[in-house]
Amino acid sequence: MATGGNPNPNAIPGQPRPQQPVPGSSPATPHSHMRPPSMGGSPFQGLFHTTPTHNPAFQIHMGASASPQTPMMAAAAAAAASAKRPPQKPPSRPPAPASAAAAASVAASYKAANSGSVDLTPAARRNKKRKLPEKQLPDRVAALLPESALYTQLLEFEARVDAALARKKVDIQEALKTPPSLQRTLRIYLFNTFANQAPRTIPPPKTAEPPTWSLKIIGRVLEDGTELDPAGVVPKHNPMYPKFSSFFKRVTIGLDPSLYPENPVITWENARSAAPQEGFEVKRKGDKEFLANIRLEMNYNPEKFKLSQPLMEVLGVEVDTRARVIAALWQYIKAKKLQNPSDPSYFMCDPQLKKVFGEDKMRFAMLSQKISQHLAPPPPINLEHKIKLSGNGANSSACYDILVDVPFPLQKEMTAFLANTEKHKDIEACDEVISASIKKIHEHRRRRAFFLGFSQSPVEFINALIASQSKDLKLVAGEANRNIERERRADFYNQPWVEDAVIRYLNRKPPGGNDGTGAGGS
Repeated sequence: MATGGNPNPNAIPGQPRPQQPVPGSSPATPHSHMRPPSMGGSPFQGLFHTTPTHNPAFQIHMGASASPQTPMMAAAAAAAASAKRPPQKPPSRPPAPASAAAAASVAASYKAANSGSVDLTPAARRNKKRKLPEKQLPDRVAALLPESALYTQLLEFEARVDAALARKKVDIQEALKTPPSLQRTLRIYLFNTFANQAPRTIPPPKTAEPPTWSLKIIGRVLEDGTELDPAGVVPKHNPMYPKFSSFFKRVTIGLDPSLYPENPVITWENARSAAPQEGFEVKRKGDKEFLANIRLEMNYNPEKFKLSQPLMEVLGVEVDTRARVIAALWQYIKAKKLQNPSDPSYFMCDPQLKKVFGEDKMRFAMLSQKISQHLAPPPPINLEHKIKLSGNGANSSACYDILVDVPFPLQKEMTAFLANTEKHKDIEACDEVISASIKKIHEHRRRRAFFLGFSQSPVEFINALIASQSKDLKLVAGEANRNIERERRADFYNQPWVEDAVIRYLNRKPPGGNDGTGAGGS
């Protein structure tokens, strides 16, 4: 009877030794009573495996009796064959089987046996699974919950509402790019006040304050069809319209250089102003009357230009935007039927257009370039006001009316609507609640599938689960490319690539390395 000790104490570990027949048995008869029990059908395969404590030589001997060829016998046979034939270059080694093949095959067979009633996938493939939308319910949940059809209809209705809001939002944004405007009358009130302009006394009193004056420029947009008394009090500003300074790009006030040589020109620019103003006021010391010049440069949005005299005669417009001038020219060409019928990209120039472009015919693509030389900045508005230091202040006031473009009254409401649609905190809070509920539904569905699969076939379910968890443990331990359980079996070394691997190993072995220390190359 063989024991757990080494039957040959002089044997060198790592080298094959001659096989000794067991008395009373045939060499070809396997010793099934001495092999460890197979755990292929056990649900706890791989979990309770313990490392054998007997001698490795005894393990090799017992493996040889149970299998027609062991790894050490294959190595010995290959060594004998290599002694008779010259070394040859082994063919390329085929790729190793995938590490997830065993787990995938077990799960596939289990799913086929249960008609897909169990939702069990390997752990490595769970991360690659397509992520479901947060608000959508999968078909499997819809089959379990018939009431979910109402929820699906609500989602479809919400999608239609969102699409309609998105279209309206785009329409409003496009409308705000070219906002419509209305023409209104801007009335400019120009007057001055004075203080301490009493007759001089010699010598002047020590406590007397110096004489001063103030020039005020205030503007108000008049309502359509209303008239105000020019000599009356300046009306209050209507918040529906822009403030006075918004209509001007630059305001320049010129004083008398002989009276104020240090700072005779006062300039205000809209680009440097932090906020729009309802008017301007200039205060200085002085007791002499003079003539002040006010220069107002309009701030058109979109920008307007002054047309040249030939182009003004064709269109009948003095100041307008570039886009409206080009549109007016196209309407003129269409009304006069000047487009070339053989080549619509050209138009013929009548005597009026010849004065503008100087050509008999011209391409439509060159119209925007040719028209630039006929557009100039609009002329500023020049006003004069005499600073009076005596009499009634009402007599020294003056009013000037100019036409300005004011934004469409609904423009502010449209802008506010766009701002409100961006801040839908209540909708976002409801979406978060719905997403949390959908996640709970997914979790309950997975738990139901787990317990349902276990109740239908506990053994196969546990086998598939253990295979999946075993793969996770191998990934964590860094042994995902090896299958230790397969390497323990003799069938693993009967594969076609084993012989080529042994030949490769022997060819890399240094010459004369017969001792135990020179077992192989790198």
